[in-house]
Amino acid sequence: MKALACTAPLHDLEARKGRLEWDATGYQMGEIGLQAIDQVTLAMDFDHGADHTEVVRRLLPFVAAQAPRAPRSEHARVAHWVIDNLINVGSIDRGFAVEYGSTDAQGRYQRRRFDFKLLVEVAAPDGGVYLRASDEAINVLVGALDTDVESAQEAAETKLENLIVRGRLGDARLAAEQARYRTVQYAEMLRRKLEATRRDVRSVDWLDAVPQLLNEALTHIEARYRAETVIKANIADARDEATEPDRRRQAADLVEVVDDCIQRHTQLQTRLQEAGAAFRAEQDRQQFSGRPKRASVDVFGQLLRPALGLTVGTAHDPVTAYFAAGTGLRNPSVPGLGGLVETLLTPPADRDPFGAEMPEPELAPQPPERFGQDTWTATDAVLPGGAGGPARPVRLSSALARAREAGTGVTQLVALRAVHAVGTAVGTARTQGDPSVLVAVDDGTVLHDPEFGGADLLLALAEVEGEAR
Repeated sequence: MKALACTAPLHDLEARKGRLEWDATGYQMGEIGLQAIDQVTLAMDFDHGADHTEVVRRLLPFVAAQAPRAPRSEHARVAHWVIDNLINVGSIDRGFAVEYGSTDAQGRYQRRRFDFKLLVEVAAPDGGVYLRASDEAINVLVGALDTDVESAQEAAETKLENLIVRGRLGDARLAAEQARYRTVQYAEMLRRKLEATRRDVRSVDWLDAVPQLLNEALTHIEARYRAETVIKANIADARDEATEPDRRRQAADLVEVVDDCIQRHTQLQTRLQEAGAAFRAEQDRQQFSGRPKRASVDVFGQLLRPALGLTVGTAHDPVTAYFAAGTGLRNPSVPGLGGLVETLLTPPADRDPFGAEMPEPELAPQPPERFGQDTWTATDAVLPGGAGGPARPVRLSSALARAREAGTGVTQLVALRAVHAVGTAVGTARTQGDPSVLVAVDDGTVLHDPEFGGADLLLALAEVEGEAR
């Protein structure tokens, strides 16, 4: 279920493209999503991520190839829509979640919640925002989830070397790109450790865990650098000996990919050598930084308690002055001062690879339906377009009069459906392929009814035109 969950947002792009207000049926949204993750992964380095605008620009040729007759503005709209959905814009934590179950050693079934992200927005030092691909996103690219980084890298290198020896340069390039993804993922692990150290050195185990990680990473870089140097020499020989233009081009492209892998290994080695110095510097800074020079404000003792002893008129000016100075010129981007302080001071916790355990929900019994099937059938008989209903437009007052003859409860459902028809979304009905839709128009006529008031709406059945082919 965790493996399916990480690919679910890409499948969801395909499922929801038909419900958009604009025509997006000609685009393969899942492929565009993979291409977006690929561009973000390649643009990432140790210090910075991918610029949002630059990722959209690199996506435009791929999107335009799927619909060459569409305008460029539509291509950009598709690219922005895909990236926003991979970030999961609109949710609280900008992440995805799935519930699944596992069986423990005693055979008990436990529900768990697996939270993950694909593209993450990270604040830049210059005040901007850039994108980074998560481990789950990189694993989706290489098609192997929850895989050990080191073993996957060794397998990719062995596969790459064998493909080059056998002369299959096209498959060798794919293997080399997968090896590069793993290199980026390995560097991301170290970056997160250093970032957590800058927040709080106590949250990272620098006694055993991090030194072991550094030693393993240095051994990994040494082995990979030696292997990639040999592979590069074999590729150069294959390029020089090739007589076909396509084969020479494939070999030249493969040389560029391996060069990029070597460059990333060099960058990672530099960061590994600086990790110890960064830890000691952060330890000194956090231990000997001293107390803050500016006195903090005791909101409870200095503001709330004195204000409670004053009258409303007297307390208005000092409270207004405090909140005017505390909130600034615009609305803050955080829920409140207390939530901000708690978020900044809470050390990051290691995520359980199995996800958080889900409590058993206490479900209330489902209430009975207010309107039964007989009521809906009787309502269709008095509204235009229903089974046995009138073919011509009718007034709401006339429909309510016929509904009272049908029985109790029908008038309430007729009134609800009439009000709903006022805001009918014709675009939604057109997207869903409905042949017709009930609409209600207010032409200024007043409704005279003993039970309901308002406008005497004009109810009619409108046909929905299909898309031009």
